[in-house]
Amino acid sequence: MFPQRRMRRRRTRHIQPLLREICLTKNDLIAPLFVNETISSPRPIDAMPGQFNYPINGIAAVASDLWNRGIRAVLLFGIPKEKDPEACSAYDAEGVVQQAVLRIKAEVPGMVVITDVCACEYTDHGHCGIVGEGRYGLDLLNDPSLELMNRIACSHAESGADIIAPSCMLDGMVGSLRAALDDAGFEDVLIMSYSTKFASALYGPFREAAGSGFSFGDRSTYQIHYANRREAILESQMDADEGADILMVKPAGFYLDILAGVAELGLPVAAYQVSGEYSMIKAAAERGWIKEKEIVLESLTCIKRAGADLIITYFAADVAGWLDEKQ
Repeated sequence: MFPQRRMRRRRTRHIQPLLREICLTKNDLIAPLFVNETISSPRPIDAMPGQFNYPINGIAAVASDLWNRGIRAVLLFGIPKEKDPEACSAYDAEGVVQQAVLRIKAEVPGMVVITDVCACEYTDHGHCGIVGEGRYGLDLLNDPSLELMNRIACSHAESGADIIAPSCMLDGMVGSLRAALDDAGFEDVLIMSYSTKFASALYGPFREAAGSGFSFGDRSTYQIHYANRREAILESQMDADEGADILMVKPAGFYLDILAGVAELGLPVAAYQVSGEYSMIKAAAERGWIKEKEIVLESLTCIKRAGADLIITYFAADVAGWLDEKQ
């Protein structure tokens, strides 16, 4: 076919933008935010340079700044004053996430507010629900934990959350939550399920930020082993069948093959570029080994190319600025 077909013709600098197959936009981005009930001013997260724990009284201003930058959705994680074995503060009407949702909606009513529905930040043992004796010893109890998630989700919806995002990887999670939300009159609240969530080593910086490390064992009995592709796709298929509105793959960058497979199920898909991915890029950029802007834009574009409709990333605010520079 050469020389009739010369691929370099389409790569001249002024032609390239016209033929680009995937374009990253601000509407693709969701900014995760940590809201901490125990602080009165922003607190830097050591393992995540540039990221902060925010006080409740300052979270609306943060959301407003993101809105002004063109970011239209945030994902909230709460750090409470008190923890206990049953995560009671997670569904408190005056809890940290509930207060944050109310304040953001009052200040920035158009912002899509997504809330993480889990218990690891709220339990004194650090696991994602109710713990008790299982077949092989102390472990997360599935069905009692579903009841807890129902209470948390409904309390978030009552506060004004637009989307609830269950991250605990329980069997029957989406079906249980959908029934609970519908019974409570929240039929219009979406479920963005952490449907394919791996037991990854990339969550370390997040656990520092959210104070959600576990006191015994690990989470491998309810998160997916990174070697298992078929299991990962099946988990998302089951959540789709139970009524999830949006599926999710977490982490993102190491799992693009999984992301592509989940996208074929036909529902909108979110991908979470997690704390470890963020911190690795930051650390290498600080040492001058890579160019942060170029690496971030490349990584997010590749995530979108693999099939993501939404990307949860700690770089959201920076990317919004970089996209403005391109205009």
